[in-house]
Amino acid sequence: MSSHPDHSTSPSSRALRRASALGFAMLGIATNAGAASAFDSASPWMLGDWGGKRGELSEQGYDFKIDSVVEVGSNLHGGYNHDKATRYSDQFALGAHMDLQKILGWQDAEFQLTLTNRNGDNISNDRVGDPRSGTISSSQEVWGRGSVTRLTDLWYQQQFLDQALSVKVGRFNEGEDFNTFPCDFQNLALCGSQVGNWGGGIWYNWPISQWAMRVKYQLNPELFVQIGAFEQNPSNLENDNAFKLSGSGTQGAVLPVEVVWSPKVNGLPGEYRAGYYYSTADSSDVYKDSNGRYAALSASDYAPSSSKHGMWLTLRQQVTRQASDDSRGLSLFANGTLHDKKTNMIDNFVALGATYKGPFDARPEDDIGVGISRIHVNPAYRKNLNLRNQAEGLSDYNDPAFLPVQDTEYNAEVYYGVHVAKWLTVRPNLQFIRHPGGVNQVDDALVAGLKVQSSF
Repeated sequence: MSSHPDHSTSPSSRALRRASALGFAMLGIATNAGAASAFDSASPWMLGDWGGKRGELSEQGYDFKIDSVVEVGSNLHGGYNHDKATRYSDQFALGAHMDLQKILGWQDAEFQLTLTNRNGDNISNDRVGDPRSGTISSSQEVWGRGSVTRLTDLWYQQQFLDQALSVKVGRFNEGEDFNTFPCDFQNLALCGSQVGNWGGGIWYNWPISQWAMRVKYQLNPELFVQIGAFEQNPSNLENDNAFKLSGSGTQGAVLPVEVVWSPKVNGLPGEYRAGYYYSTADSSDVYKDSNGRYAALSASDYAPSSSKHGMWLTLRQQVTRQASDDSRGLSLFANGTLHDKKTNMIDNFVALGATYKGPFDARPEDDIGVGISRIHVNPAYRKNLNLRNQAEGLSDYNDPAFLPVQDTEYNAEVYYGVHVAKWLTVRPNLQFIRHPGGVNQVDDALVAGLKVQSSF
């Protein structure tokens, strides 16, 4: 997820990782032959079925997940700093899902608890982008929001009307339900919910949580609508508030609404999402003051705004199939967002791409992905940067005090996903970033990446 916190690894995080590694080793030793033994390639979990205990707990309504994502990035060519380097980042997520119908007899009710731990650095920060502006996207999407353990999910969901109506309340993030998109690519602009990356810091994606409610209604098997209300509270971004439950610091609410259509086109699955969000919190103009003058020159505060808004469109469709397996074939996708030009740095974003599952008969679970994105900086924001430099008498890009003027950043990625086992996928990838940070003076960059996804 997109963020700008301290990315050093804290002693507490290192201790947690050592403890987790020890715990995993002990579990592996304790696991004996059962429905699925440890390291069985056909098992969805590296540690297997815990001698059958995991299956028993699931039957009773308790499902546990321990997932990890490891990402490595190396600058091969270009960027702001040409010195070669390799950066490592990771995420561990511990989750417990409870079927309350099985456990307590509560019809169509469930509960989710998720803790997330992140660590590491990002090659985009000190090699690809100019440190004065950074990059707009990120070559290691899992980096962000600081090296910290966080409460990511704490929610209860209840279904009504023969499961047509669903109400979810508790702590979670917008991208978990709205503008959702798979995260197989390593570049941030091609992974996950995109509104949160470009919406100006009001829409929080994983691993941030906030108090929220989502109401969803299934109109028919292919179509549903949903609306949400999410606490807009910047203090939730602070690492010291990783387990914060109080509402202190709340500035307003983000109200998303979305229509989701999941048709079968020639018998092949697709998903089409269209949505709109509105923030009730105060914001500010990116260019002018309250008198309509250029704030960078008038030295007055930027004009206040009582809201911020935007919209999105996400399209995914499988278009071919293998005769022997409908799940194998080519799928196309498109992502687009529009944002408030008055208050937002990014005014629009678009991404296009394709994935192919099962490219070879000998590797039916492997997948190939290719995608490209364009992130466009709001012209008003760009004019404001020029005026700020003008006000300070700065015109030389090489002057340390000069503010780099940002325009458009392009990110492209191609990956090959090796499904080593049901619990382990390794995706080497190659990324190309044109105008990192939207700064024309920064050399285009080539980054080699490696994304490893596993489930314990």
